[in-house]
Amino acid sequence: MATGSSESVLLLERAHAGIEGALLSLFDHYRERLRRMVRLRLDRRLGGKVSSEAILQVAFQEAARQFPVYAKNPVVPVFLWLRHVTGLVLKSVHRAQLGSHFDTDDQEVSLYRGALPPANSVSLAAQFLGKMTDQSQANQLAESKLIVQEALNSMDPLDREVLTLRHFEHMNNEDTALVLGLSQGAASLRYIKALKRIKEILATIPGLKEQI
Repeated sequence: MATGSSESVLLLERAHAGIEGALLSLFDHYRERLRRMVRLRLDRRLGGKVSSEAILQVAFQEAARQFPVYAKNPVVPVFLWLRHVTGLVLKSVHRAQLGSHFDTDDQEVSLYRGALPPANSVSLAAQFLGKMTDQSQANQLAESKLIVQEALNSMDPLDREVLTLRHFEHMNNEDTALVLGLSQGAASLRYIKALKRIKEILATIPGLKEQI
């Protein structure tokens, strides 16, 4: 399944042909998107202990190991495959570092294809609040974070995941539906619902009405 930009298609073709360095170039083409996914989903308890770059290094090694199998039957676009591989590496890091303490988080995403770690509401709230820069806004930052976190935590987990994929991982509706095993219509409706909910919350916080 060769979808994506002309550059990614060419890189994938070169990787299929076994050209040296092509797979690394393909991974690098998507590195920033993969790093964004890792940062959103890396458990906050591991801050300072595990870097996103270390996870990406392991993810590339795992992708290189698995690529011959993927190449024989590319049932999903290559970016989604690389994201899946990276997400499973992240999941294994969570289990290794947090052990049984990670079980609760894992259950939350059992509905999702691949069961990758969920985006942390603290990380999502920080993304929403990232543009609060003046002093008056900074003074209310802690209170605002709690408001946004509570709003995110009150959402249906699947709605929150759709919002994460569409708004923060910058996926289109087609890829979002494919990742979550939904129809495109269902994915679109859930995104509209989640976006409406978070906009209602942000509208109550001065300086955040135009964040999304």
